[in-house]
Amino acid sequence: MKALVFHAFGGPEALRYEEIADPLLGEGEALVRMQAIGLNFADIYRRNGNYHLAGQPPYILGYEGAGVVEQVGSVAGALRPGDRVAFADAPHANAELVKVPVDRIIPLPDDISCEQAAAVLLQGLTAQYLVQDSYAVSAGDDVLVHAAAGGVGQLLVQMAAAKGARVLGLTSSPGKREAALRAGADEALLYGPDWAGEARRWSRDGQGVSVAYDSVGSTLPDSFAAVRKRGAVVFYGMAGGDPEPVDPRMLMDTSKTLTGGDLWNHVTTAEERIARSGELFQWIRDGRLRLADIRRFSLQDGAEAHRLLESRLHGGKIVLIP
Repeated sequence: MKALVFHAFGGPEALRYEEIADPLLGEGEALVRMQAIGLNFADIYRRNGNYHLAGQPPYILGYEGAGVVEQVGSVAGALRPGDRVAFADAPHANAELVKVPVDRIIPLPDDISCEQAAAVLLQGLTAQYLVQDSYAVSAGDDVLVHAAAGGVGQLLVQMAAAKGARVLGLTSSPGKREAALRAGADEALLYGPDWAGEARRWSRDGQGVSVAYDSVGSTLPDSFAAVRKRGAVVFYGMAGGDPEPVDPRMLMDTSKTLTGGDLWNHVTTAEERIARSGELFQWIRDGRLRLADIRRFSLQDGAEAHRLLESRLHGGKIVLIP
């Protein structure tokens, strides 16, 4: 099979499109012929050597995608060759063939394309648990979303708005501000010297927002400044660097809450993966969730796709096509 691989950590130029051995199928696994593969910042971090990678080179990136079952191992349950499936947490997805544990497979309905699944699953499941589990957004909430023009950010904006909240996006450029507004934000601000003060003034009573979703990390102190007393900050990423330590006395004095978030602490069983994914697919059908700006690259042009993602010039999802 053909795969996008790298033999040493480095920039996009380290990626090579090579022929390697097909995966060996084991018990409880399925071999999926890929039709669409989601590209995520985690792939950049792994390629750079910031995230641990097991095994020996050639390394294959990718954890998310969709395709058609080609072969099943023993104890595969109801899964059959020809089934359309997707997954959000199986390694080595940047290849024509991927072996996927059966308990991580998500059946694809006929009306959801492989490209849609590859574009929504990882980021959509993340946004979903953030608005439902980390902080249950409800009508009347004022919600602040960092990086509101990014993949997760745009989905967070849409989901919070669908729940009846007022949504304030934070972005780094006028173009991204427009993208956040198109996604459904009631207002969007540029990061500036007093964005926390602007967020407080934007809130219904001027006392601060109900919750801030912070994927930047280094902005954590300002996120706390932007939320009201008894408000919450949900910390789920460090795109801008490590956050400063949080003083628990501040939490006590203001009755504010800090919650951490990781998707795989919330989605732990096959049944939960299928149920939560089904909810995402229904939101797409209903028009409550729009997948805008999907950019497609051939898998062999993966280095170019990595360059675009790292440039942060594209606000939507990037999908690789084998």
